[in-house]
Amino acid sequence: MIQANLVGNPNTGKTTLYNTLSHSHEHVGNWHGVTVEEKTISYKYKNSDIAITDLPGIYSLSALSFEEKVATDFIFSHNKRIFINICDASNLQRNLYLTLSLMELNVPIILIVNQIDKRKICNIDYEGLSKALNVKIVYISASDKSCKQKISDAIIELDGQLSSGFLSHYNLDYKDKLIRENSSKLSKFDKKIKEKAKNNSNLEDFIKIKLLEDDGDVKKKLDIAEDFNGAKQVAQARYDFIDLLMSKFSSKRERVYGHSALDKIFLNKFLALPIFLLLLFACFYLTFFSLGAFLSDGLGFLLERFIGSPIISFLTSNFGEESWVVSIFENAVIGGVGSILTFLPQVALLFFFLSLLEDSGYLARVAFVFEDVLGKVGLSGKSVYTLLMGFGCSTTAVLTARNMEDKNSKIKTGLLTPYMSCSAKFPIYAVLGGAFFGANNLFVICGLYLLGVVIAVALSYILDKTLLKSKEQSFILEFPPYRSMSIKRSLSVLWINVKMFVSRVATLILAMNIVVWFMSNFTITFKFVGNGGVSILETFGKILAPIFSPLGFGNWGIVSALIAGLVAKEIILSSIAMFNGIEASSVNAIQSSIILSTSAVYIASKSAVVSFLVFCLLYFPCVSTFSVLLKEIGKKWTFIGVLIEFIVAYLTAFIIYTIGRCFEVFGFVRVFVLLLAIVLIILSVFVIYRKIKNRKTCPYESNCRGCKRGRK
Repeated sequence: MIQANLVGNPNTGKTTLYNTLSHSHEHVGNWHGVTVEEKTISYKYKNSDIAITDLPGIYSLSALSFEEKVATDFIFSHNKRIFINICDASNLQRNLYLTLSLMELNVPIILIVNQIDKRKICNIDYEGLSKALNVKIVYISASDKSCKQKISDAIIELDGQLSSGFLSHYNLDYKDKLIRENSSKLSKFDKKIKEKAKNNSNLEDFIKIKLLEDDGDVKKKLDIAEDFNGAKQVAQARYDFIDLLMSKFSSKRERVYGHSALDKIFLNKFLALPIFLLLLFACFYLTFFSLGAFLSDGLGFLLERFIGSPIISFLTSNFGEESWVVSIFENAVIGGVGSILTFLPQVALLFFFLSLLEDSGYLARVAFVFEDVLGKVGLSGKSVYTLLMGFGCSTTAVLTARNMEDKNSKIKTGLLTPYMSCSAKFPIYAVLGGAFFGANNLFVICGLYLLGVVIAVALSYILDKTLLKSKEQSFILEFPPYRSMSIKRSLSVLWINVKMFVSRVATLILAMNIVVWFMSNFTITFKFVGNGGVSILETFGKILAPIFSPLGFGNWGIVSALIAGLVAKEIILSSIAMFNGIEASSVNAIQSSIILSTSAVYIASKSAVVSFLVFCLLYFPCVSTFSVLLKEIGKKWTFIGVLIEFIVAYLTAFIIYTIGRCFEVFGFVRVFVLLLAIVLIILSVFVIYRKIKNRKTCPYESNCRGCKRGRK
């Protein structure tokens, strides 16, 4: 089998190429960290078996982050393989830096030039460049299926050359010059270098270059503590060599890669945040109301008319209305699962809009906008990637936090991700909030999303000042050009997320609904409640209900739904439908039931429903997210994080409910004036405290000019 490694800078189309070669649907992003561990595909081509390993995107062979360490460790341990180095045609000058690093390692290379942006920045003589570098160059479009044939032919050709004794040889004049100029520094370690390289002259040269760069891993393996301070010299030599190549084989650049006049608007310090919030508001409006609501209502009608009603009629006629068989299908399957399935269009729309913002190149700029803000609370711009992905699914989002080089930042980002409102929670907001607020529920939903972000930022600041102080981190970000989303890509995104949602509903949520149905229809002694008695869930729910009474929702049904929601947040809504005896997948029926005091799940007021929604937003993550947190940040911080989440959820819901009840009882004006007075008192105390503190800690003490003027 021919084995090859796929390597390249982030945002060069590497994952797109991998998808084309493997016919898979890995996530494609406009930033690094999309691929966080190696993945391998195998296929047969012209009687040859080919295996290609996709590595995380890297900028060089010096590991500065988790994904770079994954890639560089794999490269060093599998350096006998063929290397498929993918570069972006629009940013070739920048991408060739990694190519030179691979050449210094003297590995067999196929240089893939990917035409991501069809608008050419410069014209390149690829034939001349190929001869100068002594590397085969294949020019492709990674999304075009024909590229698989071109790359496979190149792999087989190079493998044949290697089998016949061909050895890679690259004329890197700068490398020899660097070693000569620094021979005095390196000579004292010749013995260690030769032992490590095992008399391989090419590997010896590579080790010397890495020593000049003060590469920590190489120095550690050789047990060398001396600082060579040559990183800048090595980088400059590589860039000078690239500039020389580009001057010979490239026309003059017409524009800067990724630069756009739109950045004057989207990156404006006054407009950037309002534009971002406005775009999110528009996405939420189209998803939860307008188009999304229309599609969900239509799907709900179809499910009830053509699936739910016929099945219930058939079962009733054969088993009778009181049969447990009818009950399980009516409540657990059709009522429970159907109530979640009606939100399929909205789930698809949410992922579609997030993907649209990402593919357009806008979300990469959002990371840049929030870099300074997050830096002040102990996070980095990289955290934006994880937190934004948390709006889709917390479980997959937590995985991307592993690309952070600072351990404390990684832990904080993992802990804060569940505070982002994932897609599983918005059906709860839409149904319960809609029952009390109608069209104004849009503002409630936007408020919940923003509340999660605000609390996450506040907690990060507290953790950074106490238990998890972050180190200063590097944050390298290339702005991709603004691009329009292709129809093919749009349909692919929709299909992947629809399939994922339906699969989750048809397996985990269905199974859990049946468990919940069983526990709500049988007593502790396993007798059917239809014959009299209290169900298992009602028994435990009534024990725990008093704990939640101060939050405004202290009835057994709603507490039991929260417990079931620990498995998956979607189950909260399906459990409510089941407990209230909703026979079909009707959102209106669920909304009508929760305002009736006779229902198992009953919410008495607007303040109570907001309190419940806030608690759903902030309390424990689902089981899958919990398991990923255990793996990524360890047991200690996972359990600490879960405890913090419950405390924050409880206190926040209590405060909101208390303030809401005050508004309802005493009126808006009186409570608003009272709160304003309290805020003014707190601010006054804070200002006085700061003044006293600054005076006590005057750096000039008795010699302070201000103090002297005051004494005069």
